Amino acid sequence: MTDETTLNTRTGLPDALRELADAMPRATWQAHPNFDGLTRFWLERHLMFRDLLERLQAGNRAMLDDNVDPQTYVRQTGRFAGFLVNGLHDHHHIEDDHYFPQMKRLDPRLEHGFDILDRDHHALDGALDDLARGANGLLRRDAPARDSVGAFETQLAGFQTFLDRHLVDEEDLIVPVILRHGLG
Repeated sequence: MTDETTLNTRTGLPDALRELADAMPRATWQAHPNFDGLTRFWLERHLMFRDLLERLQAGNRAMLDDNVDPQTYVRQTGRFAGFLVNGLHDHHHIEDDHYFPQMKRLDPRLEHGFDILDRDHHALDGALDDLARGANGLLRRDAPARDSVGAFETQLAGFQTFLDRHLVDEEDLIVPVILRHGLG
């Protein structure tokens, strides 16, 4: 595995995997006749994951700024973290077992890209487990200690970097395949 393809050091998809994405830039996706259905659903799921992470971060900031009741913070953190962790695990499982094999058959040139995304999922599984442990540590208390909330904020920021890189690259690889082949 090279730095070019490792989630924590990658700055985008390798050039060899960008051919289809470059032929179908993001700005053209919504106008494509195959955009609705699976494409819209996929992007909405990714938006939901980003939104959940932003809600967790906003809750943390509010707790650190003493702008939220500690019990409300604990309740919301538990709910949003649970949705994020479980939702991403389920999403990745469906991609790995159903969609990625199907898409590899449709466009074998991108097989290396799907292998990269699969490795991302394994890396994210570990990060999700760490995130769940971090959230659970906060949830064991009615009023989490300020340093614990600060540590969780740092953990969320690191996770956001991983998640954003993965989601952007996944979208750049998958959406053009869906649009081109009309999956749905």
